Amino acid sequence: MLRFRSLGSGSSGNATVVEARSGGQVTRLLIDCGFGLKHLDARLGRAGLAASQLDAIFITHEHGDHIGCARQLALRERIPVWMSQGTHAALGPCDFEGLFKTARDAQAIDLGGLQVMPFTVPHDAREPLQLTCSDGASKLGVLTDLGHSTTHVLAHLGHCQALLLECNHDPELLAASGYPVFLKKRVGGPHGHLANADAAAIARTVQHAGLHRVVAAHLSEQNNRPELVRAALAAALGSDALAIDIAHALLGTPWVDV
Repeated sequence: MLRFRSLGSGSSGNATVVEARSGGQVTRLLIDCGFGLKHLDARLGRAGLAASQLDAIFITHEHGDHIGCARQLALRERIPVWMSQGTHAALGPCDFEGLFKTARDAQAIDLGGLQVMPFTVPHDAREPLQLTCSDGASKLGVLTDLGHSTTHVLAHLGHCQALLLECNHDPELLAASGYPVFLKKRVGGPHGHLANADAAAIARTVQHAGLHRVVAAHLSEQNNRPELVRAALAAALGSDALAIDIAHALLGTPWVDV
């Protein structure tokens, strides 16, 4: 059994727990740690977990809303931390005391009951990775920070039963926002963040009969609206059998079965 829970998703911080259960074995992966340590502990507590129950941490890239308390958490709990060499280098001198593990594009990571497959994405970071997670029976695609889709991205998202998918902004709201021009260009550019229509196009491309859940993530508080996200995804996917949910910036999501 595979399930996941967003602990919060937005420009102020991102973290997601993925859990695989098989027989008596439970494997838990924390994807990103974009909060302070006390806040992350509290969010894990609301999910019914303690940090000591995590088996590994995966960091997608070095931006503050994703790296957050990763080092503090890893050292306190002695949890291995997976990230790309580029992400690690972008952090500067950062000693993980032997807990750092190198994640590479298209090289599987075996965490026992959970198999993780990282893949590169176009984003304005040193060597960003997104990932899929599988328990051997079900597959979750995590795609929360990128500026545009690629054939490489789409290939890795094939045959997923669930997606955690960035729907960052509505272009009209972004254009009318109080953001400075350089930031509008960065967010809306090819290495920034996904607009609703672009995210919907990805979901439509990888849709198949087994895809039953799409959770929209990383919504901009200023430049997006949940109703716009739902409308874009519903129009693209056109299936009453497919559930569309929104990851809240503060509350995240309940546990979602894959």
